[in-house]
Amino acid sequence: MSTGKRSFNSHTGEGRSAPHIAIGLAPTEMFASATNEALPRFGRRWYKVSRDLTPKASPLRSDFEIGGHKVPAGQRALVDLHVSKLSNHTPVTLPVHVLHGPRPGPAMFISAAIHGDELNGVEIIRRVLRTLQPGNISGTLLAIPVVNAYGFIGRSRYLPDRRDLNRSFPGSGTGSLAARLANLFLKEVVRRCQVGIDLHTAAVHRVNLPQIRADFARRPRCRELAEAFGAPVVLESPERAGSLRRAARDSGVDVLVYEGGEGLRFDEFAIKAGVDGIAGVMLKTGMLELPDGIELNPSDEMRRPVFANASKWVRAPDGGVFRSVKRIGNAVSEDEPIGVVSNPYEGSEIQVRSPRRGIIVGATTLPIVNMGDALFHIAWADEHARPVISRDADRSAEPLEDKGADAEPEAVMDEDEII
Repeated sequence: MSTGKRSFNSHTGEGRSAPHIAIGLAPTEMFASATNEALPRFGRRWYKVSRDLTPKASPLRSDFEIGGHKVPAGQRALVDLHVSKLSNHTPVTLPVHVLHGPRPGPAMFISAAIHGDELNGVEIIRRVLRTLQPGNISGTLLAIPVVNAYGFIGRSRYLPDRRDLNRSFPGSGTGSLAARLANLFLKEVVRRCQVGIDLHTAAVHRVNLPQIRADFARRPRCRELAEAFGAPVVLESPERAGSLRRAARDSGVDVLVYEGGEGLRFDEFAIKAGVDGIAGVMLKTGMLELPDGIELNPSDEMRRPVFANASKWVRAPDGGVFRSVKRIGNAVSEDEPIGVVSNPYEGSEIQVRSPRRGIIVGATTLPIVNMGDALFHIAWADEHARPVISRDADRSAEPLEDKGADAEPEAVMDEDEII
């Protein structure tokens, strides 16, 4: 019996034989084939496998019901939930991939394109679906690559009525188009689960460092899941009325919002981080287990997220041409120069400085700015004003220390808004 290594082709979603080269956030393979001859790639982890990974079906495992369809244990199905019709009579549906595992476990949903111009999540879910088999799952996974089909087709954040779907929950079966879609998604998908991951990007002409947004100060379970996801930053974000997270919380479902990359663009770094993060959460919740004979790579324990509970957008002091000297992921000090706004008709320049010590989690991608335009999103841990980590908390995920100037933080929304 020969033993080889397999790595995941992050561009195509297919496995190929190759040596393991770990650079940054490595590609992902999530036990695509259950075999005792491979070294499967799972997230950022390599394991030694000594036996078949395919779990045995439970004789008591019932079918999973959704939208009037039944999916047997150990099977997968694509279920179309009816939404509406276009003006030319073309039907519009909400397609849901159902992977119903053979063993009992939690139900989790992963969703993307609630804002139709946010595309990284669509590719993240595609790669997850190409690598994950229902026979490897304990529980049930619901994957919805495109929630807002209208915005996705029109390359728009919004629905045709200009409503934001993520401000329309819990919705209504007799309300606006946004309210009806929100209500359908909540009833048929969210309320059938215990955990969810909602995938987002920054707004158009902005880019976000891969990050998790959750109300981890008041929801310890969300903090645990956020740490398991393993994004570089976890940013405290209170749940707001009308959002998916608030509606899910009211239904007893823990939801993480993942932010990474920019609108209408694929960002490979953010995509890989998202696939790895979903793998980490599935391990944490027990949907995927480490069988006997598997050894965890010790290097996995070295990567810990930065927890921040305050942030602020640094804005343009005047109109002109903006030249940045920093990028997302950079740590900055108080009063450190981070860019310059110049005038193409004059020799004057205005230096832009960081108001706090922190980490850049978002930035504009446009060099032409007006006064007040958002340039950099800086996050930090404001422990004195807004304590979020108890004395008994796990110290392995340390927050940034609050040693900067007194800069008033701004509210952090569920996802990157156009502000």
